[in-house]
Amino acid sequence: MKLVHFMLFFTFYLFMGSCDLIDYHPYDVRITGETDVNTHNITQIEENCKGKTTLRFVTMGDSQRWYDETVDFVNSLNARDDIDFVIHSGDMSDFGLTDEFLWQRDIMNKLKVPYVTLIGNHDCLGTGEEAYRAIFGDPNFSFIAGRVKFVCLNTNAMEFDYSCPIPDFTFMEKEITERQSEFDKTVISMHVRPYADQFNNNVARVFHRYITEYPGIQFCTAAHEHRLFEENLFGDGIIYYMSDCMKHRSYYIFTLKPDGYEREVVYY
Repeated sequence: MKLVHFMLFFTFYLFMGSCDLIDYHPYDVRITGETDVNTHNITQIEENCKGKTTLRFVTMGDSQRWYDETVDFVNSLNARDDIDFVIHSGDMSDFGLTDEFLWQRDIMNKLKVPYVTLIGNHDCLGTGEEAYRAIFGDPNFSFIAGRVKFVCLNTNAMEFDYSCPIPDFTFMEKEITERQSEFDKTVISMHVRPYADQFNNNVARVFHRYITEYPGIQFCTAAHEHRLFEENLFGDGIIYYMSDCMKHRSYYIFTLKPDGYEREVVYY
């Protein structure tokens, strides 16, 4: 073999053996590592919380560009031993890039407690919904901890330009009675609350009407607006609690007890 042919062959061999160094298109949904994260963690949550009468869980969100702050959040929570699980209220990504989801997943996977992740409006950009589904699962899902049902919803209507039903009332109606004998209370979680910019506000009151039909509705949680606040949006006593973005280094802790609930804001 001539030297030039050998060098060409050797270069080709090295190139083919180093495919993991190739940087594909940022919207190319090639997933490495764990997939179906929510399903795996829901199994753990339900097993860990079975029979519990008091639950303590965290809500946070909008970690999209604040990786160091999210690492610090994980470290803050791992220093505690009184939390059952975490709800990430969406916007793991900023531009819907596959790597953004993978980076955030790998950070959150270092939590000592299981977590679930909702889909946010930024997570729907580009091929973000496809990446979210591949890594975390269906954007509408539920689970039961103790005797409390947690219903987690995709409410990012504007990102879909009304091309599909968001919120999905068929899913919401089914969840009112699904596994009905296993829960007495309900918490509803979403990324965008009613009357915020990304919500389909033509159906805001219909959405809330469905919420009032859930057994023992406690409250609703959301994020999206990058500020921490709470509001009785419909004047009926059902409070919506909005988590801040990770930039501002805070999260909610909710404690559900047989006679009600408490909430606390933690700054780290």
